[in-house]
Amino acid sequence: MGRLTRRAFAAAALSTLALGAAPARGQGHARAATEMRGMWLATVENRDWPSEPGLSAARQRSELLAHLDAAVGRRLNAVIFQVRPTADALWPSPYEPWSQYLTGVQGKDPGWDPLGTAVTEAHARGLHLHAWFNPFRIANHTDPSRLVAGHPARRHPDWVVTYGGRLYYNPGLPEVRTFVEDAMLDAVRRYPLDAVHFDDYFYPYPVAGETFDDDDAYDAYGGGFPTRAAWRRNNIDTLIRETGSRTRQIRPTAQFGVSPFGVWRNASTDPAGSDTQGGVQSYDDLYADTRTWVRENWIDYIVPQLYWNIGLAAADYAVLVPWWAGVAQDTATKLYAGEALYKVGDPAQSAAWQDPAELSRHLTLAKKYPQVRGHVFFAAKEVAADPLGAMTRVVADHYGQPTSPPR
Repeated sequence: MGRLTRRAFAAAALSTLALGAAPARGQGHARAATEMRGMWLATVENRDWPSEPGLSAARQRSELLAHLDAAVGRRLNAVIFQVRPTADALWPSPYEPWSQYLTGVQGKDPGWDPLGTAVTEAHARGLHLHAWFNPFRIANHTDPSRLVAGHPARRHPDWVVTYGGRLYYNPGLPEVRTFVEDAMLDAVRRYPLDAVHFDDYFYPYPVAGETFDDDDAYDAYGGGFPTRAAWRRNNIDTLIRETGSRTRQIRPTAQFGVSPFGVWRNASTDPAGSDTQGGVQSYDDLYADTRTWVRENWIDYIVPQLYWNIGLAAADYAVLVPWWAGVAQDTATKLYAGEALYKVGDPAQSAAWQDPAELSRHLTLAKKYPQVRGHVFFAAKEVAADPLGAMTRVVADHYGQPTSPPR
């Protein structure tokens, strides 16, 4: 997976799995009064923005505003903006260096404040701005000397684990969790963010033949747990609880949400799991007990990445939506569905994704479940490009009028 983007991981996960109208009337119309209509705006490896590193500040700003305008044009109401892609920052952070995806050089001041601008300009357009952070990813390579001098990972090499051709902070160290929370929450203090957002990267996705070396941390902190897996899950649970609590203390109006991998556990593994087959399970492989986070109300919203088509045997969208609706039922956690707009028209994808109506059918199906309070589309580049006219179809069929996201 060369580009470490959500698209690449979703494609890899799908490969593994393969192995193993107008606003709604009645209840749906009431839900449409506050409905999440979001898009992710990814910056890692310049996936969506900036189009390439090293552009002038004026060009970067122009491209960013064009993405916000595209969201408004599609009658969306929220942008989830990736502002800490690889232990770096898209704002003037006292904790971490400026992102290399801005200038091409990690630590180089781009001459403006992308996050501050995004918040101001999103709000001016009636959009919510969710700041999207990756907690533990340091770099998409294994050479610490390529990090800027003074980088926290160079000052604290004992915090770092090399795995799968990349560098990660070790989630099992309390000092790591404290640091990454401090670094992320600096943005919450500085800006009137509408939400803090994590995606699906907690412990890294499994790499065949490799071991995530956290032996020393486990020896120091894992004694009270029955297994290493239980200890790892507790480490991520702790990050989730602490980030949510600290976010609310700093900015009570800000939400905390997560967009995890779409399968918690398969029913063949756990009777409480979904009727899916094989592949990644977030509970077992990423040590992310996403079902518990919802049931315990540790997060304000969840956006499972339901990046599969209706009818796919291994992971059917029509199976996962009701499963997640059941998880969210009778909780205070809002449920949104993550949608794979990026797959539409991709010749590497199945026939279902060559049909411009596939995503519109997703929204039609989800309306049957009142727990589903909206959808988020991956990602901004495709929202603007509108492959096969699929986004135009979604807007025509479902987004007849503008609306606000749930608060």
